[in-house]
Amino acid sequence: MPFTSLVLPLLSRFGLPAGAMLPEGVASSIVERAQEGILVADMRSPDARIIYVNGAFERITGYAREEAVGKNCRYLQGSDRLQPAIGRMREALAAGEGIQVRLRNYRKDGSLFWNDLDLVPIRQGAGPPAYYVGFIRDVTEPVVTADRLESMRLTDQLTGCPNRDAFLEQFARRMAGARVLLVKLDIARFNEINGGYGYDIGDALLKAIAERLGTLGADLVARVGNDQFALGFALASDAAAPELLERLHRSLAERFTVPGADLQVRFAVGFVTGAPGADARMLVRQAGAALADSKLSPLLRPCEFASEREAEARHRLQMTAELQRALSANEFVYHYQPQVALPTGETVGAEALVRWQHALFGLQTPARFIRLAEETGLILDIGAAGLRDVARYAVEINRNRARPLCFSFNVSSLELTHSDIVSLVRRVIDETGIDPAWLTLELTESLLAEDSPEMLGIFRRLRDLGIGLSIDDFGTGYSSLRYLERFPLSEIKLDRSFVCGLPHSAAKRIIVEAVIKLAGELGARVVGEGVEQETERDMLAAMGCGFAQGHLFSLPLPASEFSLIAAA
Repeated sequence: MPFTSLVLPLLSRFGLPAGAMLPEGVASSIVERAQEGILVADMRSPDARIIYVNGAFERITGYAREEAVGKNCRYLQGSDRLQPAIGRMREALAAGEGIQVRLRNYRKDGSLFWNDLDLVPIRQGAGPPAYYVGFIRDVTEPVVTADRLESMRLTDQLTGCPNRDAFLEQFARRMAGARVLLVKLDIARFNEINGGYGYDIGDALLKAIAERLGTLGADLVARVGNDQFALGFALASDAAAPELLERLHRSLAERFTVPGADLQVRFAVGFVTGAPGADARMLVRQAGAALADSKLSPLLRPCEFASEREAEARHRLQMTAELQRALSANEFVYHYQPQVALPTGETVGAEALVRWQHALFGLQTPARFIRLAEETGLILDIGAAGLRDVARYAVEINRNRARPLCFSFNVSSLELTHSDIVSLVRRVIDETGIDPAWLTLELTESLLAEDSPEMLGIFRRLRDLGIGLSIDDFGTGYSSLRYLERFPLSEIKLDRSFVCGLPHSAAKRIIVEAVIKLAGELGARVVGEGVEQETERDMLAAMGCGFAQGHLFSLPLPASEFSLIAAA
């Protein structure tokens, strides 16, 4: 049968109308000039022999026509017969159906090429196909490019190690069915190495570390961060983990010699063991938590993940979400602890202390949430909203008072270093109409320790607005007296540790009296905190301390109760 008769029904592949009737020579010319390789297999012959290939087939495979005709097309796969696509193709041929597959084939010179194969059955009457026409398209370049891009996506280009994504993808496959040890390590002070020696030395060190880690017999070594690596070991037994960790310790303790430097490098190490089938992401997260503990330890001791850390992490996430909700629901309220003038006992103001009116658990003290609020940055929003609330309250309280009350508001270091607090205070003054003299910001002594020109500038601009600045818990730091001289403070709050037991400690009396006299010379008022005994109050008054607060006078009060005191 002429070949044209077989290919005519398929000419629509070449842009011709289906059913087009062309002379034999024209049809043959079209097929020969096609960019796709074309073969025709006679399914009635023994072993479904090839009876025709076109010129593109010769160019793609490297086999001349006479070398291909008479063979079964499986010869192109050589010994690579375990490809899943071959099984699907075999099933389609048995069913007499067409199929499209992607195969690995091999040219005459042995080189691999990828091809998309489209097999089309040709029937002559009833029964199974008499012929199959195969269209071959060489897709080696896009497949290789895609593989290269995928390899780049999963490979750290500096060290050649798998990256974090690859580590997670490969971990379950390589560790299937085994108990595992997952180790994360962090290069201590790596930024200083980059800064002191240069980034080329830092890069060389990373490559040297990767090479050394690769000698430890780990099933998987990956670079999972700028200066972090992860190792995965399949454990023969639980007893193998300590030995592997000791081997890792000994290896990393040796110096690293790279072109231009000989370095003694220290590492923080966190590790966790997991049961067969353990989730890779969970283990990486747990090892990361242990690594964080190691980094916080003075000697960077290796730390194993403790199960309670998982509960802490969940609690932290839950608390963060609840703090965000509480902020939106205006659940943060302020209680006010009165400040009194010691000579007269008159209430002259109050310190505003934040509380969380939790919808389920009731009133929560700052100890339950302030640290997390600072760590997550939510303190910026909590503080801004709180300052407005306190300012509005001060305006309400002082509306008809002959002698207005002054209110102190605590400010965290984050609020001064990560927000424009001067602009915030200015807006609050404009929005609420508060007299700036009624407002004092309380600063911790640790915040003043920064002692930078920028910080000093912030304090001076705040004082220029007319508000007061107070140093809280004075005397608990290291350079307190220098703060009094350098910063524009209007108030000093003596820490309760100096007030407690004051009548019974000569040393405390000497220190407190000196601070009171020095503050007087500098024009700052002094507030004694934590006054609980009448003898403490009397002694502070005798020393010339003008003001005090503490349980002797009042506990912190809700706004409604403090309003009654203010109105008295």
